Amino acid sequence: MGYSLQTEADQLRCRDKMLDLSTPVIMGVLNATPDSFSDGGKFNQLDSALKQISLMVEEGASIIDVGGESTRPGADPVSDEEELNRVMPILERAIPQFPETIFSIDTTKYKVAQKALDSGAHIINDISGLQKEPRLADLCAEYDAGYILMHSQGDPQTMQDDPSYDDVIADVHRFFEKQAALAKGKGVESILLDPGIGFGKTLEHNLAILANLEKFSDLGYPLLVGASRKSMLSPILNDREVEGRLIGTVAIHYHAMMKGAKIIRVHDVHEANDSVLVYNALAGY
Repeated sequence: MGYSLQTEADQLRCRDKMLDLSTPVIMGVLNATPDSFSDGGKFNQLDSALKQISLMVEEGASIIDVGGESTRPGADPVSDEEELNRVMPILERAIPQFPETIFSIDTTKYKVAQKALDSGAHIINDISGLQKEPRLADLCAEYDAGYILMHSQGDPQTMQDDPSYDDVIADVHRFFEKQAALAKGKGVESILLDPGIGFGKTLEHNLAILANLEKFSDLGYPLLVGASRKSMLSPILNDREVEGRLIGTVAIHYHAMMKGAKIIRVHDVHEANDSVLVYNALAGY
């Protein structure tokens, strides 16, 4: 395992923005929900959401990922209208307020994604990887938006009941290959792959994916990893609760960067940015 800095040619177009992936990039999480596992209820009001976005941008986030439906294990789905009510006031204010920042909409719903793109969002972050709504690929092609293709097994209500794979690395790789081809066939130009840590996976599945992350690089798409504060850290850290998982999160994401991850999706941007600065300093040697 070694460090690597990518070339300056690693640019990903997201509508009118170019995402520079020559070094790892931070995606800050903004959950406009009352029930997300880590920060539910903290940022579901407009003022608090805008303050958090401002803080994350100041601390080094290049992308802000706004979501209006919790995808924690066991979470109940919400209607299109409820999700729109949660995310649209934030996007409509934040996108013009932070013109240098790339905004992502975390949704599996066509109507929500379309409204977000209409408001100026740059990326669709689809946890279902086109399984729930294949038309999201059409939207990305139409708007020249970026698309995050995430692997998941099952839906949030049932995904952790009994996840199983023949070979988790091979199975996720085949899924990426198939779904990325589908997206490309629809005209999507900018695709990122997210192996979906914790989405229909046991601790052993998650560890196998992280330990073998470089095996997905042959597909030719940038890799995104999001393990921020997730439950996989609890058994590793002697049943630590959410608020005690920060250092474990930084460790996992640093490992992911060494394995080729280009984007890390985090709640704690300041600490993540410190780890990227250290990574970049060491990568030169």
